[in-house]
Amino acid sequence: MTKSLPDEFRTASVVVVDDKEANVALLAKILKSAGYENVIGFTDPREVAPHYENNRVDIVLLDIRMPHMDGFEVLAALKEIAVDDYLPVLVLTAQTDIETRHRALAEGAKDFLNKPFERSEALNRIYNILDVRLMHSKIRDQNLQLERRVQERTRAVEETRLDVIRRLGRAAEYKDNETGYHVIRMGKYCERLALAAGVSPDEASMLLTASPMHDVGKIGIPDAVLLKPGKLEGEEWEIMKSHATIGGEILSGGDSELMEMARVVALTHHENFDGSGYPLGLAGEEIPLMGRITAICDVFDALLSERPYKKAWPLDKTINMIREEAGSKFDPDLVDTFLGIIDEIQEIRALWTEK
Repeated sequence: MTKSLPDEFRTASVVVVDDKEANVALLAKILKSAGYENVIGFTDPREVAPHYENNRVDIVLLDIRMPHMDGFEVLAALKEIAVDDYLPVLVLTAQTDIETRHRALAEGAKDFLNKPFERSEALNRIYNILDVRLMHSKIRDQNLQLERRVQERTRAVEETRLDVIRRLGRAAEYKDNETGYHVIRMGKYCERLALAAGVSPDEASMLLTASPMHDVGKIGIPDAVLLKPGKLEGEEWEIMKSHATIGGEILSGGDSELMEMARVVALTHHENFDGSGYPLGLAGEEIPLMGRITAICDVFDALLSERPYKKAWPLDKTINMIREEAGSKFDPDLVDTFLGIIDEIQEIRALWTEK
Protein backbone atom coordinates (compact mmCIF):
# COMPACT_ATOMS: atom_id res chain seq x y z
CA MET A 1 0.00 0.00 0.00
CA THR A 2 1.89 3.04 -1.26
CA LYS A 3 -0.75 5.76 -1.32
CA SER A 4 -0.61 8.32 1.47
CA LEU A 5 -3.28 8.04 4.14
CA PRO A 6 -6.03 10.64 4.53
CA ASP A 7 -5.94 12.34 7.93
CA GLU A 8 -8.94 10.44 9.29
CA PHE A 9 -7.19 7.14 8.52
CA ARG A 10 -3.84 8.32 9.81
CA THR A 11 -5.34 9.23 13.19
CA ALA A 12 -7.65 6.20 13.39
CA SER A 13 -7.37 4.11 16.55
CA VAL A 14 -5.95 0.68 15.70
CA VAL A 15 -5.85 -2.09 18.31
CA VAL A 16 -3.66 -5.17 17.78
CA VAL A 17 -4.41 -8.25 19.92
CA ASP A 18 -2.01 -11.21 19.95
CA ASP A 19 -0.57 -13.15 22.86
CA LYS A 20 2.85 -13.11 21.22
CA GLU A 21 4.57 -9.78 21.75
CA ALA A 22 6.68 -10.20 18.62
CA ASN A 23 3.55 -10.42 16.46
CA VAL A 24 2.12 -7.27 18.06
CA ALA A 25 5.40 -5.43 17.50
CA LEU A 26 5.58 -6.54 13.86
CA LEU A 27 2.07 -5.38 13.05
CA ALA A 28 2.62 -2.10 14.88
CA LYS A 29 5.79 -1.50 12.87
CA ILE A 30 4.02 -2.24 9.56
CA LEU A 31 1.11 0.02 10.44
CA LYS A 32 3.25 2.92 11.57
CA SER A 33 5.46 2.67 8.50
CA ALA A 34 2.26 2.93 6.41
CA GLY A 35 1.28 6.15 8.20
CA TYR A 36 -0.98 4.97 11.03
CA GLU A 37 -0.11 7.01 14.12
CA ASN A 38 -2.44 5.62 16.77
CA VAL A 39 -1.61 1.91 17.24
CA ILE A 40 -2.15 0.15 20.57
CA GLY A 41 -1.14 -3.46 21.25
CA PHE A 42 -2.44 -6.03 23.78
CA THR A 43 -0.93 -9.41 24.57
CA ASP A 44 -3.58 -10.13 27.22
CA PRO A 45 -6.97 -10.51 25.50
CA ARG A 46 -8.79 -9.79 28.78
CA GLU A 47 -7.82 -6.13 28.44
CA VAL A 48 -9.44 -5.63 25.04
CA ALA A 49 -13.15 -5.33 25.94
CA PRO A 50 -12.58 -2.78 28.76
CA HIS A 51 -10.39 -0.72 26.44
CA TYR A 52 -13.00 -0.87 23.65
CA GLU A 53 -15.74 0.20 26.04
CA ASN A 54 -13.87 3.22 27.39
CA ASN A 55 -12.01 4.45 24.32
CA ARG A 56 -12.59 5.20 20.69
CA VAL A 57 -11.53 2.15 18.65
CA ASP A 58 -11.73 2.15 14.86
CA ILE A 59 -10.38 -1.34 14.12
CA VAL A 60 -9.32 -4.43 16.08
CA LEU A 61 -6.77 -6.84 14.59
CA LEU A 62 -7.55 -10.00 16.55
CA ASP A 63 -5.71 -13.30 16.92
CA ILE A 64 -7.85 -16.41 17.53
CA ARG A 65 -5.68 -18.80 19.53
CA MET A 66 -4.75 -17.09 22.80
CA PRO A 67 -4.66 -18.05 26.51
CA HIS A 68 -7.18 -16.74 29.07
CA MET A 69 -9.65 -15.75 26.30
CA ASP A 70 -9.56 -16.96 22.74
CA GLY A 71 -10.49 -14.72 19.84
CA PHE A 72 -14.07 -16.00 19.76
CA GLU A 73 -14.60 -15.02 23.39
CA VAL A 74 -13.14 -11.57 22.72
CA LEU A 75 -15.48 -11.20 19.73
CA ALA A 76 -18.46 -12.16 21.88
CA ALA A 77 -17.48 -9.60 24.53
CA LEU A 78 -17.03 -6.86 21.93
CA LYS A 79 -20.35 -7.73 20.31
CA GLU A 80 -22.12 -7.09 23.63
CA ILE A 81 -20.49 -3.68 23.88
CA ALA A 82 -20.96 -2.61 20.25
CA VAL A 83 -24.75 -2.96 20.21
CA ASP A 84 -26.23 -1.29 17.10
CA ASP A 85 -22.74 -0.36 15.99
CA TYR A 86 -20.35 -1.53 13.30
CA LEU A 87 -17.89 -4.00 14.90
CA PRO A 88 -14.59 -3.40 13.07
CA VAL A 89 -12.71 -6.67 13.64
CA LEU A 90 -10.15 -8.24 11.30
CA VAL A 91 -9.29 -11.78 12.41
CA LEU A 92 -5.64 -12.85 12.22
CA THR A 93 -5.22 -16.63 12.24
CA ALA A 94 -3.05 -19.44 11.04
CA GLN A 95 -6.17 -21.65 11.01
CA THR A 96 -7.58 -21.92 7.53
CA ASP A 97 -10.43 -24.40 8.14
CA ILE A 98 -13.91 -23.32 7.09
CA GLU A 99 -15.38 -23.90 10.56
CA THR A 100 -13.09 -21.26 12.09
CA ARG A 101 -14.06 -18.76 9.41
CA HIS A 102 -17.78 -19.42 9.78
CA ARG A 103 -17.67 -19.12 13.55
CA ALA A 104 -15.68 -15.88 13.47
CA LEU A 105 -18.07 -14.34 10.96
CA ALA A 106 -21.03 -15.44 13.08
CA GLU A 107 -19.47 -13.70 16.09
CA GLY A 108 -19.11 -10.43 14.16
CA ALA A 109 -15.71 -10.46 12.41
CA LYS A 110 -15.66 -8.48 9.16
CA ASP A 111 -12.68 -10.09 7.41
CA PHE A 112 -9.76 -12.55 7.71
CA LEU A 113 -6.03 -12.34 7.31
CA ASN A 114 -4.11 -15.60 7.25
CA LYS A 115 -0.77 -15.94 9.02
CA PRO A 116 1.85 -15.52 7.77
CA PHE A 117 0.42 -12.50 5.96
CA GLU A 118 1.74 -10.43 3.09
CA ARG A 119 2.28 -6.75 3.97
CA SER A 120 0.37 -5.18 1.07
CA GLU A 121 -2.63 -7.50 1.49
CA ALA A 122 -2.73 -6.80 5.23
CA LEU A 123 -2.68 -3.04 4.73
CA ASN A 124 -5.39 -3.16 2.06
CA ARG A 125 -7.71 -5.31 4.19
CA ILE A 126 -7.14 -3.00 7.16
CA TYR A 127 -7.81 0.06 4.99
CA ASN A 128 -11.04 -1.43 3.61
CA ILE A 129 -12.46 -2.19 7.07
CA LEU A 130 -11.44 1.26 8.31
CA ASP A 131 -13.11 2.84 5.28
CA VAL A 132 -16.45 1.28 6.25
CA ARG A 133 -15.93 1.97 9.94
CA LEU A 134 -15.10 5.65 9.46
CA MET A 135 -18.01 6.14 7.08
CA HIS A 136 -20.32 4.44 9.58
CA SER A 137 -19.03 6.72 12.34
CA LYS A 138 -19.46 9.80 10.17
CA ILE A 139 -23.07 8.89 9.35
CA ARG A 140 -23.76 8.10 13.00
CA ASP A 141 -22.34 11.47 14.09
CA GLN A 142 -24.39 13.26 11.43
CA ASN A 143 -27.52 11.46 12.62
CA LEU A 144 -26.77 12.44 16.22
CA GLN A 145 -26.32 16.06 15.20
CA LEU A 146 -29.57 15.93 13.22
CA GLU A 147 -31.35 14.36 16.19
CA ARG A 148 -30.02 17.09 18.49
CA ARG A 149 -31.23 19.79 16.09
CA VAL A 150 -34.65 18.15 15.89
CA GLN A 151 -34.79 17.93 19.70
CA GLU A 152 -33.79 21.59 20.00
CA ARG A 153 -36.45 22.68 17.53
CA THR A 154 -39.03 20.42 19.16
CA ARG A 155 -38.14 21.91 22.53
CA ALA A 156 -38.46 25.42 21.11
CA VAL A 157 -41.88 24.60 19.63
CA GLU A 158 -42.95 23.06 22.94
CA GLU A 159 -41.77 26.07 24.91
CA THR A 160 -43.66 28.37 22.53
CA ARG A 161 -46.78 26.21 22.85
CA LEU A 162 -46.56 26.26 26.65
CA ASP A 163 -46.05 30.01 26.62
CA VAL A 164 -49.18 30.46 24.52
CA ILE A 165 -51.10 28.17 26.87
CA ARG A 166 -49.96 30.13 29.92
CA ARG A 167 -50.90 33.40 28.29
CA LEU A 168 -54.29 31.97 27.39
CA GLY A 169 -54.78 31.10 31.04
CA ARG A 170 -53.85 34.61 32.12
CA ALA A 171 -55.99 36.31 29.47
CA ALA A 172 -59.24 35.70 31.36
CA GLU A 173 -57.63 36.49 34.69
CA TYR A 174 -56.59 39.96 33.51
CA LYS A 175 -60.25 40.91 33.23
CA ASP A 176 -60.68 40.97 37.01
CA ASN A 177 -57.07 40.79 38.27
CA GLU A 178 -54.84 42.86 36.10
CA THR A 179 -51.55 41.38 37.31
CA GLY A 180 -52.52 37.75 36.62
CA TYR A 181 -50.58 36.50 39.67
CA HIS A 182 -53.53 34.40 40.80
CA VAL A 183 -53.08 31.85 38.04
CA ILE A 184 -49.34 31.64 38.66
CA ARG A 185 -49.81 30.97 42.37
CA MET A 186 -52.71 28.64 41.83
CA GLY A 187 -50.78 26.56 39.31
CA LYS A 188 -47.89 26.18 41.72
CA TYR A 189 -50.27 25.25 44.55
CA CYS A 190 -51.84 22.61 42.33
CA GLU A 191 -48.49 21.09 41.42
CA ARG A 192 -47.42 20.90 45.06
CA LEU A 193 -50.73 19.45 46.25
CA ALA A 194 -50.72 16.90 43.43
CA LEU A 195 -47.24 15.72 44.44
CA ALA A 196 -48.27 15.51 48.09
CA ALA A 197 -51.32 13.47 47.04
CA GLY A 198 -49.13 10.90 45.26
CA VAL A 199 -49.52 12.09 41.67
CA SER A 200 -46.50 11.35 39.46
CA PRO A 201 -44.03 14.21 38.88
CA ASP A 202 -44.88 14.27 35.16
CA GLU A 203 -48.61 14.62 35.79
CA ALA A 204 -48.05 17.18 38.55
CA SER A 205 -45.88 19.20 36.16
CA MET A 206 -48.61 18.96 33.54
CA LEU A 207 -51.15 20.23 36.07
CA LEU A 208 -48.87 23.19 36.80
CA THR A 209 -49.36 24.23 33.17
CA ALA A 210 -52.97 23.09 32.74
CA SER A 211 -54.55 24.50 35.91
CA PRO A 212 -53.97 28.20 35.05
CA MET A 213 -56.49 27.68 32.23
CA HIS A 214 -59.24 26.76 34.70
CA ASP A 215 -61.08 30.05 34.23
CA VAL A 216 -60.42 30.62 30.53
CA GLY A 217 -64.18 30.46 30.00
CA LYS A 218 -64.46 33.86 31.69
CA ILE A 219 -63.51 35.28 28.31
CA GLY A 220 -67.11 34.55 27.32
CA ILE A 221 -68.67 36.26 30.35
CA PRO A 222 -69.90 39.86 29.89
CA ASP A 223 -67.99 42.43 31.97
CA ALA A 224 -71.24 43.63 33.49
CA VAL A 225 -71.50 40.22 35.18
CA LEU A 226 -67.85 39.40 35.68
CA LEU A 227 -66.91 42.75 37.20
CA LYS A 228 -70.13 43.47 39.09
CA PRO A 229 -69.16 44.94 42.51
CA GLY A 230 -71.57 42.87 44.53
CA LYS A 231 -73.47 39.62 44.74
CA LEU A 232 -74.74 38.11 41.51
CA GLU A 233 -78.46 37.51 41.28
CA GLY A 234 -80.59 34.99 39.39
CA GLU A 235 -79.75 35.08 35.68
CA GLU A 236 -76.42 36.80 36.39
CA TRP A 237 -75.29 33.82 38.44
CA GLU A 238 -76.37 31.38 35.74
CA ILE A 239 -74.36 33.38 33.23
CA MET A 240 -71.32 33.32 35.51
CA LYS A 241 -71.59 29.57 36.06
CA SER A 242 -71.49 29.02 32.30
CA HIS A 243 -67.76 29.92 32.28
CA ALA A 244 -66.95 26.32 33.26
CA THR A 245 -68.78 24.94 30.24
CA ILE A 246 -67.38 27.64 27.96
CA GLY A 247 -63.85 26.85 29.17
CA GLY A 248 -64.36 23.14 28.53
CA GLU A 249 -65.55 23.91 25.01
CA ILE A 250 -62.66 26.30 24.28
CA LEU A 251 -60.14 23.66 25.33
CA SER A 252 -61.84 20.66 23.71
CA GLY A 253 -60.71 18.92 20.55
CA GLY A 254 -57.00 19.02 21.33
CA ASP A 255 -54.76 16.05 20.63
CA SER A 256 -52.42 16.37 23.61
CA GLU A 257 -52.63 15.10 27.18
CA LEU A 258 -51.99 18.62 28.40
CA MET A 259 -54.96 20.12 26.58
CA GLU A 260 -57.21 17.28 27.71
CA MET A 261 -56.15 17.86 31.32
CA ALA A 262 -56.79 21.60 30.90
CA ARG A 263 -60.25 20.87 29.48
CA VAL A 264 -61.10 18.60 32.41
CA VAL A 265 -59.86 21.17 34.93
CA ALA A 266 -61.82 24.03 33.31
CA LEU A 267 -64.99 21.94 33.19
CA THR A 268 -64.87 20.37 36.67
CA HIS A 269 -63.12 22.77 39.06
CA HIS A 270 -66.51 24.03 40.33
CA GLU A 271 -67.93 20.57 40.98
CA ASN A 272 -68.53 19.94 44.70
CA PHE A 273 -67.67 16.75 46.53
CA ASP A 274 -71.28 16.38 47.72
CA GLY A 275 -72.69 16.78 44.19
CA SER A 276 -74.01 20.30 44.63
CA GLY A 277 -71.57 21.95 42.23
CA TYR A 278 -71.75 22.82 38.54
CA PRO A 279 -71.98 22.37 35.59
CA LEU A 280 -72.41 18.57 35.71
CA GLY A 281 -73.39 17.92 39.32
CA LEU A 282 -70.66 15.30 39.80
CA ALA A 283 -69.96 13.93 43.27
CA GLY A 284 -67.06 12.28 45.11
CA GLU A 285 -64.59 10.50 42.87
CA GLU A 286 -66.81 11.09 39.85
CA ILE A 287 -65.02 14.41 39.84
CA PRO A 288 -61.60 13.94 38.17
CA LEU A 289 -58.70 14.19 40.62
CA MET A 290 -57.18 17.16 38.83
CA GLY A 291 -60.48 19.01 39.10
CA ARG A 292 -60.69 18.27 42.84
CA ILE A 293 -57.12 19.49 43.38
CA THR A 294 -57.72 22.67 41.38
CA ALA A 295 -60.94 23.41 43.27
CA ILE A 296 -59.13 23.64 46.63
CA CYS A 297 -56.20 25.66 45.31
CA ASP A 298 -58.41 28.04 43.32
CA VAL A 299 -60.74 28.83 46.23
CA PHE A 300 -57.85 29.19 48.68
CA ASP A 301 -56.08 31.79 46.56
CA ALA A 302 -59.26 33.54 45.43
CA LEU A 303 -60.40 34.08 49.03
CA LEU A 304 -57.03 35.59 49.93
CA SER A 305 -57.17 37.93 46.91
CA GLU A 306 -59.04 41.19 46.55
CA ARG A 307 -61.56 41.41 43.71
CA PRO A 308 -63.90 44.17 42.49
CA TYR A 309 -66.74 42.41 44.27
CA LYS A 310 -64.98 41.49 47.58
CA LYS A 311 -62.19 42.26 50.01
CA ALA A 312 -59.36 39.79 50.63
CA TRP A 313 -59.93 37.35 53.48
CA PRO A 314 -57.37 36.87 56.27
CA LEU A 315 -55.41 33.61 56.21
CA ASP A 316 -56.91 32.06 59.33
CA LYS A 317 -60.47 32.63 58.09
CA THR A 318 -59.55 31.15 54.69
CA ILE A 319 -58.00 28.04 56.25
CA ASN A 320 -61.03 27.55 58.48
CA MET A 321 -63.35 27.80 55.49
CA ILE A 322 -61.34 25.17 53.58
CA ARG A 323 -61.44 22.88 56.62
CA GLU A 324 -65.19 23.41 57.18
CA GLU A 325 -66.01 22.64 53.55
CA ALA A 326 -64.17 19.28 53.58
CA GLY A 327 -66.63 16.59 52.55
CA SER A 328 -69.16 19.04 51.13
CA LYS A 329 -67.38 21.35 48.71
CA PHE A 330 -63.95 19.71 48.76
CA ASP A 331 -62.48 16.20 48.80
CA PRO A 332 -61.78 15.65 52.53
CA ASP A 333 -58.61 13.62 51.94
CA LEU A 334 -57.21 16.33 49.71
CA VAL A 335 -58.11 18.97 52.29
CA ASP A 336 -56.09 17.07 54.91
CA THR A 337 -53.18 16.83 52.49
CA PHE A 338 -53.44 20.51 51.58
CA LEU A 339 -53.49 21.65 55.20
CA GLY A 340 -50.54 19.35 55.87
CA ILE A 341 -48.44 21.35 53.40
CA ILE A 342 -49.90 24.76 54.26
CA ASP A 343 -46.47 26.15 55.18
CA GLU A 344 -45.19 25.34 51.68
CA ILE A 345 -48.33 26.85 50.17
CA GLN A 346 -47.74 30.06 52.13
CA GLU A 347 -44.14 30.16 50.91
CA ILE A 348 -45.38 30.00 47.32
CA ARG A 349 -47.88 32.75 48.00
CA ALA A 350 -45.24 34.99 49.57
CA LEU A 351 -42.94 34.49 46.57
CA TRP A 352 -45.66 35.29 44.02
CA THR A 353 -47.53 38.14 45.72
CA GLU A 354 -48.16 41.36 43.85
CA LYS A 355 -45.65 43.99 44.93
